[in-house]
Amino acid sequence: MDALPSIAATLAALPQPRTKESQSPPMRIARIFAHRVELPLTEGSYNWSGGKSVSVFDSTVVGVETEDGLVGYGEVCPLGPFYLPAYAQGVRAGLQELAGHVLGYDPRELKKLNIRMDAALKGHPYVKSGIDMACWDLLGKSTGLPVCMLMGGRYGENVRLYRAISQVHPDDMAANVAQYREQGYTRFQLKVGGDPDTDIARIHAVRAILPSSHRLVADANTGWTQHEAMRVARSVHDLDVYIEQPCLTYEECLAVRRQTTHPFVLDENIDGMEMLMRARQDLAMDVVNLKISKFGGLTKAVQARDWCVSMGIAMTLEDSWGGDIVTAAIAHFAHSTPEPFRFTSTDFNSYNSVSNADGAPQRVDGHMQASVAPGLGVTPKFDVLGPKVVDVS
Repeated sequence: MDALPSIAATLAALPQPRTKESQSPPMRIARIFAHRVELPLTEGSYNWSGGKSVSVFDSTVVGVETEDGLVGYGEVCPLGPFYLPAYAQGVRAGLQELAGHVLGYDPRELKKLNIRMDAALKGHPYVKSGIDMACWDLLGKSTGLPVCMLMGGRYGENVRLYRAISQVHPDDMAANVAQYREQGYTRFQLKVGGDPDTDIARIHAVRAILPSSHRLVADANTGWTQHEAMRVARSVHDLDVYIEQPCLTYEECLAVRRQTTHPFVLDENIDGMEMLMRARQDLAMDVVNLKISKFGGLTKAVQARDWCVSMGIAMTLEDSWGGDIVTAAIAHFAHSTPEPFRFTSTDFNSYNSVSNADGAPQRVDGHMQASVAPGLGVTPKFDVLGPKVVDVS
């Protein structure tokens, strides 16, 4: 019988720590810049609760450049200044304030970078989102891997999408849903939160044309008072519909949640881990909407995503709005999420009449796929982007 290998031989065969000489050289942020780009809507306008409407979205494409010339890209596009505490010009002003504080940092050290951004600029998570997203793009490019692989792996062949249905007359909303069903969508988010009687008619009209396998979400975007939300919920009690963010405050939403049997989605109130954990403790939701820029970028959104998976909470994985770069980030975020917890996602680039990057995911039969190229897999169209509005080095 052969002698057993010696302990010294066994240890020698194990992978050895890299020496200082063998470690990859540091990568340093040398420049942060940004372009403004307008994204007109193909449908003309996007209407939701409280008479809010947008026809052209103001988006900011953020570039993070390293000392050796490698560039990663991100994008931030608030849904107008009246949806969340975020607005387009605030992105650019915030970048001008924040950029100088992260120069010299390694963009691959994402947690360290986020700690630095939080120390340099209190709050304003949407400002940080573009830098963080661009650094994930850089991490992927530097390793030769798509971002979804760096986030935990690719689950399934594709990501199922929902279509948001702009707030119009009930019959028109039903007609729009029928049109998008022909494009392969099986998930629909009705923009309600207006007059309760009209909203009740909207929900009934749309549910009536959908098969039972199709999901319908009535998203009030905080537009109902508590009593209005209860009235709508009771008027559609026999319909298969999810109720999303009916009221402005968390407490109002929780009161409605406790009095209805409908599956419940929270969105606007969930702006960080503290609120997410509180809502889980209160059993305030069945599904949560995680928006990348609302959390401050992909790093913190992934942290929230992974916690939700561990807690068994399904998620809508998306952002506030955006073009091709945001859509690519959503695809990687969603595709790296285990399928049982992917409630749905969206492809914002299909809503816009202007494309701001090549290589972004495209909708096929109501689904999209994350790119297999390194990083986010997109290249900005500089002939579409406006001139630089931020340039810090």
